[in-house]
Amino acid sequence: MRDIPLWEQYTLTVEEAALYFRIGENKLRRLIADNRNANYILWNGNRPQIKRVLFEHMIDSIGLI
Repeated sequence: MRDIPLWEQYTLTVEEAALYFRIGENKLRRLIADNRNANYILWNGNRPQIKRVLFEHMIDSIGLI
C-alpha cells in the first residue's frame, strides 16, 4: 500500500491535522468539541476526521485560532 502525503489527503486524523497545520492536538480537539457540526469535520463513528481543504479555508477566513 502506498502512503499518501498529508498535503494530498482529503481527510486528516486529529494527530495528522495537528502536525500539518502546526496546531496543538488539545487546541484542535477543543475546536472540534466547540464546532461539532462544522462542515470541515467528517465523523467516522465517534472519531472526527478533518477535511483538509475546508479547514484551510476556515483558517484563512478567521486568521486567528
